[in-house]
Amino acid sequence: MYMLYSGISKSEIEEELQRKGDFVQIDYLTNILEEKLPIDIKKFICFKLAGIYEKKFMFKDAAKMFDNIALISVAFSEKIKYHMKEVELYIKSGDFECVDDAMKKAISDANASEKAEISFIVKNSYKRQAETYEKEMRRNHAAKIYERILNMNLSESEKNDVKKKLVGLYEKLGKLKEYFVLKKSLNNNL
Repeated sequence: MYMLYSGISKSEIEEELQRKGDFVQIDYLTNILEEKLPIDIKKFICFKLAGIYEKKFMFKDAAKMFDNIALISVAFSEKIKYHMKEVELYIKSGDFECVDDAMKKAISDANASEKAEISFIVKNSYKRQAETYEKEMRRNHAAKIYERILNMNLSESEKNDVKKKLVGLYEKLGKLKEYFVLKKSLNNNL
């Protein structure tokens, strides 16, 4: 059990973390978060935890930390920024329902021009992750993301590009029914 108090400083936390492994750091920081802390210290701890979680590929946990940071942030621009980081991490984790929830939170804090930018950023985050999956030969994961992108607000050329990628993935995955349906749809649009 750690001896914690609300007057702990960032430097004291940093000093304590230097002597610990990642999972012990997570335990230590999580215990501190349960204390009554000033907002700046709470934010600092959430950032630290998010960094460790992301490094360990624990994307859902990292996303939850960015949600916490957004909740305690005051400026709407900060809230949007941290919810968008949450979106990015949920995309990496493959939790699309949480992506939608985080995106809704970001949009609720945004003005009209920011809403359009949020949709654009989310679409590009999905595309980047799908391309990463393709490079890693994780075709089924890539296909799921491209299917998700196809249901977004896209221009005709973007739709055709996504369909072309899906056709190739369906063929490689042996999803012949989906392959032929999408191939026919793609040929009708050309």
